[in-house]
Amino acid sequence: MKKKALIVWGGWEGHQPDLVANRFKSELIQLGVEVEVSDTLDAFSDDGKLKELDLIIPIWTMDKINNDYVVNICEAVANGTGLAGCHGGMCDAFRENVLWQFITGGNWVSHPGGDTVEYTVHIRNSSSPLVDGIADFKVKSEQYYLHVDPANEILATTVPASRWYHSANGQVDMPVVWTRKWGVGRVYYNSLGHHADTFDIPEAMELMRRGIQWALDGKQIARNQGLSSSLYASEDKNF
Repeated sequence: MKKKALIVWGGWEGHQPDLVANRFKSELIQLGVEVEVSDTLDAFSDDGKLKELDLIIPIWTMDKINNDYVVNICEAVANGTGLAGCHGGMCDAFRENVLWQFITGGNWVSHPGGDTVEYTVHIRNSSSPLVDGIADFKVKSEQYYLHVDPANEILATTVPASRWYHSANGQVDMPVVWTRKWGVGRVYYNSLGHHADTFDIPEAMELMRRGIQWALDGKQIARNQGLSSSLYASEDKNF
């Protein structure tokens, strides 16, 4: 049976969500995945359908979303549906929705220096196959500054290259790529991708390709291991 993925794109057009969606769709098709692409947030309205998916890829920046839709995504991912995305399309999607930020593991707060900053992405020494064999590489684009969940597994970082008021706190390693779990589902994020041509950089595309595959495979692995979201559910937490 083919795995199923849903790509939902829209929001701020400056991030070229349609072009990014096409790139990720092509990758999924090469993996033999059945792909649905939607340009409306109403694609998140059917909770039962979302739970049948193996992967959701949101590519939607700076908008508002019905909280019921986020709850539907929350429950689907908790039950094994993977979530993978990049740049503002995932971690600057819905600034007013804290549940979304909790699920994704971080939220954008700034990109000092604008979209022409040249910086290095440093691959973390890790046993993760998601970064195995990938060397540090340079990017000239927005350099995201994010507020990040300390529970994330950080796979790549960068040192902020532009000075501003935050620089008074000293040098930091800002996460660029991370993975996390939400219930039994897998969540992958990559802060690169201001424009679609960022993924012309081989290392950037390879990181995204591996992350998509990792998140896609999570549901079947959870099933094989007999894992269920009931391990983590609580009647004390209301949406």
